[in-house]
Amino acid sequence: CGQPLPYAACCGPWHEGPQYLQAPTAEALMRSRYSAFVLGRHDYLLATWHGSTRPTSLDFDPCARWLGVEVRAHINIGSAAAEVEFVARMRVAGKAVRLHERSRFVLEAGRWFYVDGDQL
Repeated sequence: CGQPLPYAACCGPWHEGPQYLQAPTAEALMRSRYSAFVLGRHDYLLATWHGSTRPTSLDFDPCARWLGVEVRAHINIGSAAAEVEFVARMRVAGKAVRLHERSRFVLEAGRWFYVDGDQL
C-alpha cells in the first residue's frame, strides 16, 4: 500500500480479524483498498464501497500486475468526509498503466466508505 510496514502491521488488520473494516482514516481505507485490489479481495472492496454508489460485482483483469501506489494528498472535509488523491501504477499485458484519482470518502457509523472518484 506504499507504507514501509509489513502487511500484517498495515492493511492486514482492516482486511480480516477483530479490526475488519475499521480503517481509522480515509487515507488508511484508500491504502487498504489498494491492497485489496492487489490481493483480489472483492469482498473487502464491496464492503468498503458506499451503498449509494456500490456496484453489484467487480471484475479484475487477471493480467494486471500492481506496481505501487503513491498518496499525493489527504484532505479532511469536516469531520465526516475526506478526499484522497493518489497515483496507482500497474502493468497490463506488458503496458504501463497509471491511475491518478481524487477519491471521495464518507464516515458513517464510525466506518469510512469509498464513495466515488474523479480521474485526473
